[in-house]
Amino acid sequence: MTHAVNTLANGLRIVFQPAKSVVGHVALLINAGSRDESLPEQGMAHFIEHNLFKGTQKRKAYHILSRLDDVGGELNAYTTKEETVIHASFLNMHLDRAAELVADILIRSTFPEKELKKEKDVIRDEIHAYSDSPSEQIFDDFENLIFANHPMGRSILGTEESLDSFNRQMILDFIARNYHTEQMVLTICGDYTWKTIERYTAKYFSELPFTSTLADRAPLTAYAAQTVTEQKEILQTHAVLGNRAYSLHHESFTTLFLLNNLLGGPGMNSRLNLNIRERYGFAYNIESFYTPYTDTGVFGIYIGTHKNTIDRSLTLIYRELKMLRDKVLTPTQLHKAQKQLLGQIALSQENNLSLAIALGRSLLCYNRIDTIEDVYARISAITAAEALAVANEIFAPEEQTLLIFKAK
Repeated sequence: MTHAVNTLANGLRIVFQPAKSVVGHVALLINAGSRDESLPEQGMAHFIEHNLFKGTQKRKAYHILSRLDDVGGELNAYTTKEETVIHASFLNMHLDRAAELVADILIRSTFPEKELKKEKDVIRDEIHAYSDSPSEQIFDDFENLIFANHPMGRSILGTEESLDSFNRQMILDFIARNYHTEQMVLTICGDYTWKTIERYTAKYFSELPFTSTLADRAPLTAYAAQTVTEQKEILQTHAVLGNRAYSLHHESFTTLFLLNNLLGGPGMNSRLNLNIRERYGFAYNIESFYTPYTDTGVFGIYIGTHKNTIDRSLTLIYRELKMLRDKVLTPTQLHKAQKQLLGQIALSQENNLSLAIALGRSLLCYNRIDTIEDVYARISAITAAEALAVANEIFAPEEQTLLIFKAK
């Protein structure tokens, strides 16, 4: 059986993916993230994600954290620029327990003030940890450059100043403005029947009131490439090179995924890894990344290297980008890149939690769920001419922003 989709009367969409496994997964995706914050609310989406676990009308924080842990399960959450995701993994027999817990957190969280105060200290430490890690901090600073003066450029964690200002009423206001049933998807993956899924979702999630308004998201600001170098008291020099890229809805976003994978994806045989790490030994970690959002995207290349090899490394990176702009992929090169990406996607399907989140995200973003065959077909249909056109648009040298944290 393939996936099944249902919509409750309150607008909450349910996705069920059968899986022959002793482990089940529940994932709740909410179309609300850091880009939905006003300037004084920087970090609010992430702050709420933390505090969803701090108490409900019938549970204290300890009881929430212990409910699945007591039976060997896991409960967690994360925040992105556009989403908040709550997810649980557990033995199949505990679906009732997991579904009830996620519903309780979503519907009846109370955000007690004393817990908010403690969690501010936790997140403050998280902000400090990022500041102490240049290999992580540089990504936030890079996005702040390419999305200057826009919520997309702000750190998901917020600032210490904004964090200090948060209170319970601000949380409730953000939730009322952004947490709407028609902008949520609940995905369940496991060895169940559709009848079982219908019973538990109706039992625990039907009381969630219907809401449908989607808060307006700020239009993107103009982009201008720039080069910024910051001297820092660090041992290694870090750099990110890139620019804005295609959105989830752009006709060429699959082609850019393929090019990104070929250039610096997770494979040890990526062009950047073979050239800069394997051939010259300039870097332990070099990678490219492509993150599409609903109306924009980010492409970039990260490298950490010695201060004496950063200039040579950047020259090699620019050379690889130029090669993709100037040379059409041969049929063999294109076919190999397609097969590699198809294989990586197939392997990712083995992780049922990742699969559950991916199915929910597809429904949330596209109002449909593509089958693996649909994805394969799009990748297999990519032509060398399309890849060349995308490379010339996204990898154009005049469009690249460069941020360097240079070791003194």
